[in-house]
Amino acid sequence: MTNPHQNVSFTSNGRTAHGYLATPGRPGPGVVVVQEWWGLTDHVADVADRFAAEGFVALAPDLYGGHTTHDAQEAARMMQELPVDRAARDLAGAVDHLLGHELVTGSAVGTVGFCMGGKFALVLAAQQGDRIGAVIPFYGIPPVETDFSGMTAPMLGHFGEYDRGVTVDAVGEVADKIKKQTEVHPQIHVYAAGHAFFNDQNPASYHEESARVAWPRTLDFLHRHLG
Repeated sequence: MTNPHQNVSFTSNGRTAHGYLATPGRPGPGVVVVQEWWGLTDHVADVADRFAAEGFVALAPDLYGGHTTHDAQEAARMMQELPVDRAARDLAGAVDHLLGHELVTGSAVGTVGFCMGGKFALVLAAQQGDRIGAVIPFYGIPPVETDFSGMTAPMLGHFGEYDRGVTVDAVGEVADKIKKQTEVHPQIHVYAAGHAFFNDQNPASYHEESARVAWPRTLDFLHRHLG
């Protein structure tokens, strides 16, 4: 199955990967946008477009090979079939592609992930070292046993106070571990919202005020650390 949002191919983890690339039409920093467990959806492509409108070259890899779903049980199954470490290795190809792109400036890219993509973004930053210049997870954290010792990127996190799957306490545990294993001091924001509050195409979870505050914080953080 081919996702209609696929418009670019690149080598990743020894195979050909696909994704959605949005460019500002002029040179700018690169950003890897990592999907929620639903796949490379309209929302993810729209976020990439929004980054491009702000001057970033944004690449959203299609980690499910063209599949998307609106069914939570199917999404959970597809996520379980995609181990975190393997996904992060696959995402390394997206980093390579951006760093080799003619419009991308700088020697490091940012990564922004949502839900499942939030934990993948953090593991990617740990695996890629100084090739990642900023990492921003939205309501997603990897298992606490994750080794963060290779992470050098500044971190900005957006989490929901009422998120039953990613609790504030769990976020604090991961942030503490990052501080112990690295020189990174995560900047964490907690919003009066639940999980997936930034997804404006999901009325059940979207929280307009929280999303409105998180977006400029995200842009400012990326501009400061990517140039």
